[in-house]
Amino acid sequence: MKNFSNYKDFDRKENLHDDSKVVHGALGTEPLTGAVSMPIFQTATFRHPELGVSTGYAYSRLENPTRQELERTMAILEGGIRGFAFSSGQAANMAVFSLLNPGDHVILSDDIYGGTFRIIGDIFEKYGISHTYVDMSDLEAVKSVIQKNTKMFFVETPTNPMMKVADIHEISKLAKDVGAITVVDNTFLSPYFQKPLQLGADIVTHSSTKYLSGHNDVISGILVVKDNEKIAEQIHIHIKSHGSQLAPFDSWLVLRGIKTLSVRMNRHNENAYKVANWLLAHTKVKKVYYVGFPSHKSYEVTKKQTTGFGGMISFTVNSNETAKQILKKINLIMFAESLGGTETLITYPNTQTHEDTPKAIKEKLGINDCFLRLSVGLENAEDIIDDLEQALD
Repeated sequence: MKNFSNYKDFDRKENLHDDSKVVHGALGTEPLTGAVSMPIFQTATFRHPELGVSTGYAYSRLENPTRQELERTMAILEGGIRGFAFSSGQAANMAVFSLLNPGDHVILSDDIYGGTFRIIGDIFEKYGISHTYVDMSDLEAVKSVIQKNTKMFFVETPTNPMMKVADIHEISKLAKDVGAITVVDNTFLSPYFQKPLQLGADIVTHSSTKYLSGHNDVISGILVVKDNEKIAEQIHIHIKSHGSQLAPFDSWLVLRGIKTLSVRMNRHNENAYKVANWLLAHTKVKKVYYVGFPSHKSYEVTKKQTTGFGGMISFTVNSNETAKQILKKINLIMFAESLGGTETLITYPNTQTHEDTPKAIKEKLGINDCFLRLSVGLENAEDIIDDLEQALD
């Protein structure tokens, strides 16, 4: 029986453009039958040919061919040595923070996703891990909070939902100088627009529920390790011990979504640019947070480290009544949590994505009752704008 569990037996397609890599993945086809679509290996266990002989698979909690194809594909796209597929983005981040030991200190982006805020504050703090939130777009501010026991920099860029941008290369240099690792949440831009590992980060994470799967039909998380075998083995031990790996069918859904990542990201990027500029000119919109504006504080950093601006916009309207009116009157756009899918979604961060973030921190950041976050989908941009216009007016 052919053993196709060995990653190095197959061409990693490193010389292809990303548009081709997303289509063909790691193996691309299933080598035993030639199936063009990687099959869903919906099995808990695997038969061994004889004692001491293995196909490379034993139990799906440990390895599964469908999940393995997704993990290898993501390792190729992000430029790392090993990928891991989790049951959610939260599960992936749990594995990241599990690398820390009691007494360690971690620095995080100040307007980080509310779920990550909850993980580090409610769970890991009681294990003796301290943390500091800081504006990662301000390198001097980052330097000022480094401690002797700082072991990790956890960066969201762009941040959710204030669209702050951190210089991944410079942050990674700071981390290496103090013997810490850099972890970048790359959910908003995906490896199609941003490659943190190439910029110096040690680990990249995703809520692959979002742009990677792209269809709002699966909950999943991805983690890719750059080149540290010790870290990769620690993550491997974590995922097989916690049982937080992604199921075969869900892995197949994410794989299917990745095949269209390039065309989707280009359309998200194009649509968001049009919608952001329209919002900027509306009299009831007081501020638009969008990394593609030349007026954005970190526009030059964005241009340096990304190849696109993505599909995310946040904006503040003139009153809470206007915010409520938009959420009630939209038709094409859907009032729903999450982002990165084919449909345009609008979210109310104050009581949804950042509900667990303390009120004082939200007020400092600007997440108030007039603040909205928009995930621009793949519809015709004019239809998205028309829907916003009728909801605002």
